[in-house]
Amino acid sequence: MARYIDAVCRLCRRQGEKLFLKGPKCVTEKCPATKRPFAPGQHGHSGKRRKLSNYGLQLKEKQKVKRIYGVLEKQFRKYFKIASKTKGVTGKVLLQLLERRLDNVVFRMGLGLSRSQARQIVRHNLIVVNSRRVNIPSFLVDVADVVQIKAKDKALNKIKENLELSKDRTVPSWLEFKPTEFSAKVLRLPEKDDIQQTIQEQLIVELYSK
Repeated sequence: MARYIDAVCRLCRRQGEKLFLKGPKCVTEKCPATKRPFAPGQHGHSGKRRKLSNYGLQLKEKQKVKRIYGVLEKQFRKYFKIASKTKGVTGKVLLQLLERRLDNVVFRMGLGLSRSQARQIVRHNLIVVNSRRVNIPSFLVDVADVVQIKAKDKALNKIKENLELSKDRTVPSWLEFKPTEFSAKVLRLPEKDDIQQTIQEQLIVELYSK
């Protein structure tokens, strides 16, 4: 399966804003986006960014959301196609689909310091949904689903360490999180207000509607 293997901090610098792809490191002075707040490449030092057209703004917003949730173009198009055929506001449904991904839920619970680490936790067969093992990061949780860690001592110690490091991070209200049980219940579908980063989903809808 295709995946991005280059330095993720370059993505934040290219985007021109922090996407918080490296967990706690993103809020420290060691963050490359803070140390080098310009685009990567030999021309990035100029500090000049071209004024974007409407299409450029739409494309940039799509790239931003893809980078935040760690999905590639083919999968992102699939989510948009599902959202466009689902009853409701397309942009809202699209964000709900991305938020409902199992790797994102594990990240939101604080069990992973970043979505990439949360994806690894899922891949390593450490997650059960409704008492069944699930190792597919793109698995979509639904209302009333219970997501829980089932790990042995070594892996569980790492999870506890992650929880301690992410204790200042707020768990969204659509999840009922029980830290002592390493589990969370999906109370409702996520809303846009539950997403901690600013996303202009209408720009993405306009891009794909052309």
